[in-house]
Amino acid sequence: MKRIFMTLILAGLLGGCAAQESNLRFSEGEQPNILIMGEDGDPDTVARDGRIFDRVLDALAAEMNDEGFDVYDEVAVTLDNNTQGRTRCSDAEIIDIARSVRRVPIDVAVIFSIYPTIQERDHARKMRVRIAGRLLNVQSGRRLSNFDVESPSANSLPTDCGRECELERVGSEARLLARDLGAILARKLDWLAPTGSAHNDNHRPGNENEDHQSGMTTAYVLTFSGFDNSEINDIEDIITSFRGYEHFRTISSSLRNHEYWYESSSGTARLNRNLRLMLDDLGIFARLGFDGNRFTVEKI
Repeated sequence: MKRIFMTLILAGLLGGCAAQESNLRFSEGEQPNILIMGEDGDPDTVARDGRIFDRVLDALAAEMNDEGFDVYDEVAVTLDNNTQGRTRCSDAEIIDIARSVRRVPIDVAVIFSIYPTIQERDHARKMRVRIAGRLLNVQSGRRLSNFDVESPSANSLPTDCGRECELERVGSEARLLARDLGAILARKLDWLAPTGSAHNDNHRPGNENEDHQSGMTTAYVLTFSGFDNSEINDIEDIITSFRGYEHFRTISSSLRNHEYWYESSSGTARLNRNLRLMLDDLGIFARLGFDGNRFTVEKI
């Protein structure tokens, strides 16, 4: 029964991949960096400091690691800049933590919540567990997918099952569901990120032979300061010819300052290099800065 149940879930999630392909695309040889985070703002969810939470987190990370994804530990990458051990964190706080990570560029946050239910009946006590969550593009904030896995049926608890017994039973069930969920997510992300060899990276910006990309469509903010209209026209022509370019939109524009919302599947290193090569080709000396998903180009 469980095999049929999981097959139906897997088919449904993979079927949704085609609809999400324009939102999350990967090139060969590239995989997203993943941060798995638990959300416990809802008082009905398992808190982040409990053994059940740890078992689910470990199971999810193990499954996705086994499939070849780079999964980073939240505590390890936020140790220097965030207070550790907090519980009942809001959705906004979880997202802010993911975006604040600088030691490792995080592409996708796997945010999950655990909902255990104990049903008291006259003749028996029943237990069910549900794990709900979503995949989030950390930099752009775009929701990539939702997921929800629960026990296929309620499981009976022993009549003398106390708190310690309940924690162990719920933890065991949650761990099994988390392993299934981790396998599903890994399959889905792997479908969007086929393995392959790296490509030659020796090219100028806009070269049609450029194939090296981070793979995931990411939103950047590009700010150009001190450029005249003629230079901005040339810059717009060039940045829209970069390999991986999706589209851009003007956020603000004035006589000497122009700001764009720019979506591309090029990684930050590739986009940074292309912008430097663009300035070199145009013969313009400028200061190029980068922070988070924002590039600032200031003409000198």
